[in-house]
Amino acid sequence: MARKAVPLQAAPAVEVRRSTRRRRTVSAYRDGGRVVVLIPAKFTRREEREWVDHMLGRLDARDKRTGRHGDDALMERAVSLAARYLPEHPEAAHPASVRWVSNQQGRWGSCTPEDRTIRLSERLRTAPGWVIDYVLLHELAHLVIPRHGADFWRLLEAYPKTERARGYLEGVADAAVA
Repeated sequence: MARKAVPLQAAPAVEVRRSTRRRRTVSAYRDGGRVVVLIPAKFTRREEREWVDHMLGRLDARDKRTGRHGDDALMERAVSLAARYLPEHPEAAHPASVRWVSNQQGRWGSCTPEDRTIRLSERLRTAPGWVIDYVLLHELAHLVIPRHGADFWRLLEAYPKTERARGYLEGVADAAVA
C-alpha cells in the first residue's frame, strides 16, 4: 500500500536575544511569523540550541492545548463565526485576510473594510476562546457596517457572550493601567 506524503511544516524563524541582565530564566514568545527566545548571555551555543528546542516545544504544546495555531486557524474561525452569527450578511464571511499582529497595544483588533483585512492583537492569544470570538465577530461586523452605530451593535446581539466579553476586555484594560 502506498503511503500518502505529508508535507512537513516549515520551522519558524527563531531570533535569540542574549541578555547580561538575565541570569537563569529563559522565555519565548511568538512575534508574527517568528519566535523570539530570551536567554542569559552566559549560555553556551549548546545550551542555546537545547533551550531553543525546548521553548519551541513548549510554544507548540501551548498552541495545541489552546487551539490557537496561527493565521490560517484564525481565518477558519472567522468564516465559521460569520456563517453562524451573521448569516444574513454573507459578505462578512469573506475577509481577504485575518491575522495576528504584534503592533496593536491600544486596541484588541482592527478592520480595514476597503481591503477586507482583519487584524487581532497578539495580546488576545491568552484570552478565553469566547473573548477571541467576540473580537473577531466585532471586526467581521465592520465588513458589513464600518462605523459603530445602532445598526452595528444590533449585528452583535446574536453573539450570546457579547456583554461578558466586553466586560472581560474592559477588566483586562483597567488592570493594565493600574
